[in-house]
Amino acid sequence: MPLRLPHNNWHPRSYQMKLYTYLERGGKRAMAVWHRRAGKDEVCLHWAASASQMRVGVYWHMLPEANQARKAVWDAVNPHTGQRRINECFPPEMRESTRETDMAIRCRNGSLWQLVGSDNYNSLVGSPPVGVVFSEFALADPSAWGYLRPILAENGGWALFITTPRGRNHAATFYEAARQDPTWFAERLPATDTNVFTAEQLEVEHRELVREYGKDDGEARFQQEYMCSFDAGVMGSYYGSLMEAAEKDGRLTKVPHEATLPVHTAWDLGIGDATAIWCIQLAGREVRVIDYIENSGVGLDWYSRELDKRPWKWGEHVLPHDAAARELGTGRSREEVLRSLGFHRTQVVPQQRIEDGINAVRMILPRCWFDAEKCARGISALQNYRRSWNEALRTYADRPLHDWTSHAADALRAFAMGNVRNAGAPKPIKYPDLAVV
Repeated sequence: MPLRLPHNNWHPRSYQMKLYTYLERGGKRAMAVWHRRAGKDEVCLHWAASASQMRVGVYWHMLPEANQARKAVWDAVNPHTGQRRINECFPPEMRESTRETDMAIRCRNGSLWQLVGSDNYNSLVGSPPVGVVFSEFALADPSAWGYLRPILAENGGWALFITTPRGRNHAATFYEAARQDPTWFAERLPATDTNVFTAEQLEVEHRELVREYGKDDGEARFQQEYMCSFDAGVMGSYYGSLMEAAEKDGRLTKVPHEATLPVHTAWDLGIGDATAIWCIQLAGREVRVIDYIENSGVGLDWYSRELDKRPWKWGEHVLPHDAAARELGTGRSREEVLRSLGFHRTQVVPQQRIEDGINAVRMILPRCWFDAEKCARGISALQNYRRSWNEALRTYADRPLHDWTSHAADALRAFAMGNVRNAGAPKPIKYPDLAVV
């Protein structure tokens, strides 16, 4: 049983004991949907410190973006003690060294604890982790878990997922699945179930959030951050309500490939970032999104081979405007490279305002049917694609937040702004017998 380190006389709060006891007894997987100020990161930091002394290894505390980690955890100060939280969890007597630049602590016994981001999980070097905390998982890239899961399964490591909800996205699905798995710990703790806030304080918070962010976003923030509701929409979301309507209408389901129709593709081409591809069939006014492909760190030939695995009749391949730019190293554009790989019917969409592209996507989403399984990552990206928040001005900026959701959203925007026609397509087919996901 891992020890509780005696420094600063820290002990879990009463409502935190259920999770901490599960971990002490050897639990390996936990999903904690706890309200704001419930001490989610604090519990996980102390657990990682204790675990690092019982098993020598690498431990990661992962936030959605690496640049968030310094402010949120590394430099964070406990208001009750005036001490940095990492110093309370990893006191000097435990440490061999501290690296401020990459936010890493080397313990005297050889363990390494580090703050990282899920936005660059596959570029981290060194030994694989034996313990990972996914902080603010609802905002994180869900593929980070897919990458780390087999590593932790092989080395017997643990994973903790802590978050407040952000709509019915991957975190909601993840929580529901964890609840059904007896080997997992799954808990949702709204503020009304702990003693952190009084009823009067919650009422004040509710009122202040509505005043600060407006009625809709203020209410959504309160329901998500304090009541832990998955039903409130993602704040600043471009397509959240439209994707919610698609789910309610049964348009997130199983969408089979129709052999008589061509399959069009819509691309977002990344260099340092990921490349995303939607595979779409048109039937009358119906937009059938039958597949989604995304990867990073591979060349265009990889995507060519991936599409060749699908024995479909191809239509137009819609590319973003930068596909026509010639690269300095080769003198060839990526459109030319794709043509040389067999993608002859390419269409490069001229550069246009992002706002116009977002509006074009909004126009087609009510006509879209998504294959819920094959397009799961793309669907989650569209649900979470949102405006960038300007903290200084306390308002949304006029541009999207660039994160893991951008690639799928940009690829669909290219399709919406393209000139793909479906002349001669058969009458739209409905799917009354298919279950809603």
